Amino acid sequence: MDILDEFDINIIKELEKDGRMAYSAIAANLKISNTMVHQRINRLTEQGILTGIKPVINEKKIGYDWGSFTGITLNKDQDSDRIIEELKNIPEITECYYITGSFTLYIKIIAKDHEHMRKVLYEKIDNIPGIAKTDSIIELGCAFKRNVSL
Repeated sequence: MDILDEFDINIIKELEKDGRMAYSAIAANLKISNTMVHQRINRLTEQGILTGIKPVINEKKIGYDWGSFTGITLNKDQDSDRIIEELKNIPEITECYYITGSFTLYIKIIAKDHEHMRKVLYEKIDNIPGIAKTDSIIELGCAFKRNVSL
C-alpha cells in the first residue's frame, strides 16, 4: 500500500500553493468534504509527513545578503550530538546535515554582510569545543528551492 494516495497528494499540493488555505477552500477546490480534508491533514501530521505550516522567509528582503554552505570537521565524530546542540544556539545557522566524505556535518549559514559572516564563523562556530575546522562555500543566490514532486 502506498503511503500517500491521490487525495493526500492533492491536499498537499493545495497546501503548497498557500499553507494558510482554509480546509473548506481545499475541500471546495478538490470537491471533497471538509471532514475528509481535516482527517487527512491530521493523519499526515501524525505520521510526520506534514511537519507544520511555516512562513517561508526571503532572507535577502530582511537584510541577510550573504549565505554559505559550510562543512565541519570534528575532532571526534562521537561529539556530534553535543556540537549540534551548540550549533542550534546560533540563529544564523538555518540547516544542519550529517554527511559522508571529508566532513561530519554540513550547515547553511545566513549573514547580513561579509563582517557578519566572519563573526559567525570565527567567533561563534570556531569557539565550539570539538570542531577541528570549517570549510565554507559562499552562496551567490538560490536558483530554485522546492519540495519533492508528488
